[in-house]
Amino acid sequence: NLSFSFLSDQQSPDGDVIDCVPSHQQPAFDHPQLKGQKPLDPPERPEGHSPASTAGSAEENFQAWRLSGESCPEGTIPIRRTSEEDMVRASSFRSFGKKLKRHVRRDTNSNGHEHAVGYVSGDQYYGAKASINVWAPSVANQYEFSLSQMWVSPELYGDNYPRFFTYWTTDAYQATGCYNLLCSGFVQTNNRIAIGAAISPTSSYTGGQFDISLLIWKDPKHGNWWLEFGSGVLVGYWPSFLFTHLREHATMVQFGGETVNSRASGFHTATQMGSGHFAGEGFGKASYFRNLQVVDWDNNLIPLSNLKLLADHPNCYDIQGGINRVWGDYFYYGGPGRNIRCP
Repeated sequence: NLSFSFLSDQQSPDGDVIDCVPSHQQPAFDHPQLKGQKPLDPPERPEGHSPASTAGSAEENFQAWRLSGESCPEGTIPIRRTSEEDMVRASSFRSFGKKLKRHVRRDTNSNGHEHAVGYVSGDQYYGAKASINVWAPSVANQYEFSLSQMWVSPELYGDNYPRFFTYWTTDAYQATGCYNLLCSGFVQTNNRIAIGAAISPTSSYTGGQFDISLLIWKDPKHGNWWLEFGSGVLVGYWPSFLFTHLREHATMVQFGGETVNSRASGFHTATQMGSGHFAGEGFGKASYFRNLQVVDWDNNLIPLSNLKLLADHPNCYDIQGGINRVWGDYFYYGGPGRNIRCP
């Protein structure tokens, strides 16, 4: 078992406890292929992407635990402490931190998972970038969730805070992978961002709108997949040896929303996707993804070609896209779940 050395702990306003752990003792380095190693240095960014921020910028203060200005010391990383309540919500110890098993494709419905997504396919993709509108959707019960994410092809937390998370799998969620740092895999390099911690502020209907920008790309030199937040804030990377197909490149990139419909009451869930409002309501009311881009074979960040949109239950959650000079490729998406059109 990995032994953690807790240097300090900080109580977040949302109730989370954040521990500062030496970076070389994070869960990733319990993996046989990483034992004894340390996090790698930052890789070359994709061309066409110009990081403007530096460590300590305001962009890193997007989580509730950072509102007081606290951060972890250099050489450590913040890890959200797993609580007893987190474990109780899992169906079993083995399933804690994992998604339910399901098919790899997200353009079909399976196991109650419903989607409204934009996707590109038919080429070789080495990364993707998007700005994601942040909302706090209502979730009907503790066994369901509502999330917005990029796929490169509240069951976990028990509250209604939107959270910044990562996930990886090599076999379509069958046996491998986990959220955040709950197993050996993702290597975190940032001491100011706690993966799994709540995001603040959030958007409000007809009020202020907030979004976060995320970039995932494959390091041409070492082949690892890196995650960047905002304009230059590196979070960490997934080592290339974790993957089979992604060891070379992706063949599909998807952006959008996902919910779980457990039909606990015999009806479609009232769990919201995005803002809880349909795409047609537009800015300030519907949730959005904007500035959608992909990374090509030569490490260039480029606009999308042939973006396709799909909602597998459009009466419950829908999606509408467009393109303009300010937002590039974008789409609005989401919905209320159960309503007169979605029984």
